[in-house]
Order: sequence, then C-alpha cells, then structure tokens
Amino acid sequence: MKETILIVEDQFVEADYLRLLLTKSGYHVCSIARSVAQAQEIVKNERPDIVLLDIFLKGNKTGIDLAWELQAMHIPFVYLSANSNEDVLKTAKATQPYGFLVKPFREKDLLITLEIARYRHEHSMESRLRKEESVVSQLDQILSSELSWKSKLMELGRALQAHVPFDFLHTHVQSQEVRGEVFNFLRIGYDEYQSLDVDELSTITGLTKSKLLDSINSSDGNLEAACYNAEDFEKLLDIAPFKKMIARKFQMQAHLNVPVHISGGTTFHLSFYSRRPDAYRSEHLSFIKRVEFTLKKWIEKILNPGGGEDARPLPAIKQEPVVSQSFDGIVGRSHLMLNVLDNVSLVAPSGTSVLILGESGTGKERIADCIHRMSPRSNKPFIKVNCAALPPTLIESELFGHEKGAFTGAVDKRLGKFEQADKGTIFLDEVGELPLEFQAKLLRVLQEKEVDRIGSKTSTKIDIRIIAATNRDLEKEVAEGRFRLDLYYRLNVFPIVLPSLYERKEDILDLAMFFIGVYNKKTGKRVEGISNKATEQLLSYSWPGNIRELEHLIERSILLAKGPVIEEVIIPKIKEKDSAIFVSEAEQIKTIHENERDHILAVLRKCKGKIWGAGAAAELLNIPPSTLKSKMKKLGIVRQYIEMK
Repeated sequence: MKETILIVEDQFVEADYLRLLLTKSGYHVCSIARSVAQAQEIVKNERPDIVLLDIFLKGNKTGIDLAWELQAMHIPFVYLSANSNEDVLKTAKATQPYGFLVKPFREKDLLITLEIARYRHEHSMESRLRKEESVVSQLDQILSSELSWKSKLMELGRALQAHVPFDFLHTHVQSQEVRGEVFNFLRIGYDEYQSLDVDELSTITGLTKSKLLDSINSSDGNLEAACYNAEDFEKLLDIAPFKKMIARKFQMQAHLNVPVHISGGTTFHLSFYSRRPDAYRSEHLSFIKRVEFTLKKWIEKILNPGGGEDARPLPAIKQEPVVSQSFDGIVGRSHLMLNVLDNVSLVAPSGTSVLILGESGTGKERIADCIHRMSPRSNKPFIKVNCAALPPTLIESELFGHEKGAFTGAVDKRLGKFEQADKGTIFLDEVGELPLEFQAKLLRVLQEKEVDRIGSKTSTKIDIRIIAATNRDLEKEVAEGRFRLDLYYRLNVFPIVLPSLYERKEDILDLAMFFIGVYNKKTGKRVEGISNKATEQLLSYSWPGNIRELEHLIERSILLAKGPVIEEVIIPKIKEKDSAIFVSEAEQIKTIHENERDHILAVLRKCKGKIWGAGAAAELLNIPPSTLKSKMKKLGIVRQYIEMK
C-alpha cells in the first residue's frame, strides 16, 4: 500500500474525483476535509503521509494557514489551486510546499507530483537525520579533546554553523554560583571567528565590565527559545539592551535565542545573530530541540567535567586542526557570500539536486564546481551543458545520444551528456532556456533515472546527480507558462541564491586584488594595488555584469597601468535609461531580464553595433558571438534600438 493521503478540498466533485484517481493508483485516502478546522482534527487523529491542499477554502482560514502547521509537523503537502498567478506562487512558496498542482490537471500530473513530493520528503528526512548525527558526532569529538572551555565553545559554534547560521554567537552562563562567564564569537570569514570576551566587548562598547554584565543579565533573563526576524527583532531590542547593542555595533538584523536549562538551576544561553533579516525559521528551533538532550549533556560536562556519579576523566586525544572546505577561486567574506558557502558545504556531501539561482556573471558555474569537488562523486565525471547554446533541433541528441543511422548524418552511435555523466554529476547551466516541449522529456529522465537514445528500442539506466542553474526567475516563468511547474519542483530541491556584486560591495576590493594576482601572472606585470580614486570608482559603480564585468575591467586596467598601482579604472558610461543602476524603493525595480537587456544594449551602443571581432560587444561581454545573437533575439534587441541615442 502506498502513502496515506488527506484531501483538503471544499468542492465535492473535485475532491471525489481526486479520491477515485488516488484509490485507483493504490493510495489510501484517509479522509476528505472541507475546511481548515476539519483538516486540523483529521491530521491530529490520523497523521496522514501527504496532504493535498486547496489554497482557497470556505471559512476564515486558507490552505496557506494550514500549510504552516503541516510544515511544523514535518508532514509534506502539495497545493491545489485554480489560480497560478505570481502573487499566489510567491505567498505559497514561503510555506515550502512539496509541489503545486494547477487545476485542471491530468491524472499523470497528479501521480508525478506525488512521486516528487515523496522524493523531496525522503531527502529532507535524510538530511535532517544526517544533520543530527553530524552534530552529535562533532560534539563528542570536541568534548573528548584537551581544548580549553573557550576553545570548545568556539568549536561548538563551528559545529552548529552549517545548521543554524550566524554572524555573531553570544554564550552566557547564568547561575547563582557563576556570574561573568561570557564568550562571544564574531564571524569574519568562511571558517574564521574572532573571539570577544567581556573585557574586549567592554572596550568595543565603551561600557564598564560591571555595566556590561548587568546589561547581559537583564537581556537574557526571562526569554524563551524563539526566533526574531526583521520587525520582530526590532521590537525585541526595546526590552533587551545588550541585544540592541550587539545589533547596532555589528549590524545584526535577526536573532535566535536558545536558553539551555541544565542541572542545579543553571542556564546556558546560546544567542545566534545574523545580518540577514529573514535568517531564522521554526525549522532552526526544531533542530535545536532535537539535539537539545545531547547539547545539555555536553554543556554540563564542560561546566563540571569531574562532577556527577558516573563522571570519569575524559580520554586525552590529539586535537586535529579544523580544515575548511576547498572553495578554489571563490572570494568573499560578506555575510551573503558566507551564507552561500555554508549551503554548499551542507548540500555537497549528499546526492540532493541543487538549483543555483542568480544574475549573469555572479559565479554560478564556480559554485557548481565546488559542489561536485566536495561531493563523494568528485573522482567521477562532471559534465557541463550550456542549455542556452544548444540548437533546438539537436537538444535531444546532445543530451540523450543517438544510435547509428537514427537520422540523416548519424553515422556513428553517440552517447549523450547524461550517459557521459553516469556515476558522476551533470551541470545544466541556463536550464531556464530549454524549450517547453523538451522539458517533459527532461522531467522523465530525472524521474526514472534512465535515458532513451534516439533510434534505440531500450532504455539505459543512469546514476547521476543534477545541478542546474539559471538567471531567469523560474517562478515567473512557471506563472507565465514557459516552464513546467513539476520540473521546477523536481530541480528546486535545494536552491542556492547567489547575491549580485552590488549586494556584496564589501567583497569588491578582495575580488579586485584576486584578479590582479591572476592577471599579473598572465601578463607578466607587477601591479600591487589600487589607488584611493580607483577604489572609490569601483565601490560607487552598480556592476550590472557582476563579477564577470569586474574581472574584465581589472584585466583591462592592468594592461593600461603604467606603474605598480592602478590609478584609475575606466567605468562604462551608461546612460540612466540604459543602465541597470539600482533604483530607490519608490521607483520601479527592474527584472533580471530587463537589466540584462539594458546592459547588452549599452555595450552594443559602445561598440556601435559591432557584434564580433576585436573590441566588439561579444568580446567585451566575454561570450561567443552566436550566444550574444541568441540573447539579442530572445530579449527583443533590434538594430533600431542600438542606433537610438
């Protein structure tokens, strides 16, 4: 018997039709609920495996209200809706559904969506168990080491970072016997932390040690385990002076408070802070709660290593140095980039599908390289496919292969990219460019893990990991009918969003120095730095081409440099109507495609419409002329726009 399913649908005909389809396919329908209240009662009594959930129901509450409860209970759910506009998708996405069916749908769509929901739920459960086992193992290793208490706390922070991300960690022991055991850790790099004790924090804040401790005790006093984001965090600061001081001094915007109550009336406060306003969710609290017993015992051992009836001296072992994962070629210490690296470290060891999102030039291929390099498949094939560069008539042959004589010109048998990637990883770059008619075939391959070569009568099984990337807004593409929703959910198991360079301006100088080193070697020059004027130019520019544009600008500046310092950089002079300059909140924000179109137009005008050759637009954009022409066609760029002043 397959999974037990609860149908939450207030239209009797549609609900009964769903029940018949599911029963015929071997599923057990435990019940049909007409409202959120009725569904809550059924979930409480019967605990279904999957919930099919209509968004718009009769009564005061919607399916989205119920979805938040299902998420907290770790029950997978699939939305049903006759309305698939962008606003609905955006609101529904926040609840992290396992699928989305748009009415009317076919029986096949329903069954495939349920299969995807099962797949995603199994992976999320596997990931959850792996997280818990990983943390328990790391805590045991830290506890049995000969490190000092302070060093052990830092290692605790490292162990929790991948599961509860933070930019600042505050720890505080509160009891009748102990007052003043406070340690703080400020994240300054991927695996780098600066420790701040009470004396150091006193110097930074300008408060005396006594006043600082009073502020800490009054802030940590009666708070329960909870997460605070954006506005909620701001409200909390009004009643927590120490938390307010941390937020203002280190630009924190979110907070997760975890008081661990241990024996003897002692409370150990773990306070996580993040610069991201939406950093913490209920799943982080749930994770802490699941490892709370281990955490509690660990803290008790640290505070009283020789206490307790069964306490024994811990075996001394050699402490191995902490080695950070390899992120060759990736530069950045901004909190946005560190969050990306945390996600890469978390997902790389698994076989989970990854969807990398971000504007052109943000480094999506670099991140894909890292995921493969840090995975168990690192010594297996890593096949890269640029979906935007595949001619529509050759896509199937390129990806799935063909037999000899399958069509005119097929003089030999050919293995497609998927078969070439067997036992390894395939990277589908610009997956959003695939034609709609081919997306169904790709979905089948991902679902069945097998390919059909053109002209073959049998299917070939494959074992691959999927990494996909796109600069398109796939949710908008789905809403407008250009991308299959079931394929989107199949790919979007673990999304990683890369920030634009303008959003991580603190990384610009580090990146510039990195590229100076790269092109010094290539050109034989000895450029050592950047002048104050050039620095100001780099930091004030909007970078519509992101890291790729910065790299080309630095390469050009090194070639033009007459001494050991880059005195000035030649920033593109783009007219306001043609640029991708970021606008104020009161003005309209451009989409990724509008920004890309404006940037290409500006470069074409700079090159007077010249597409290929030395100094032409394709060279400046660092893309093949054929790719540029393809993008111009898709973005609707014609010569009359290039000639406009």
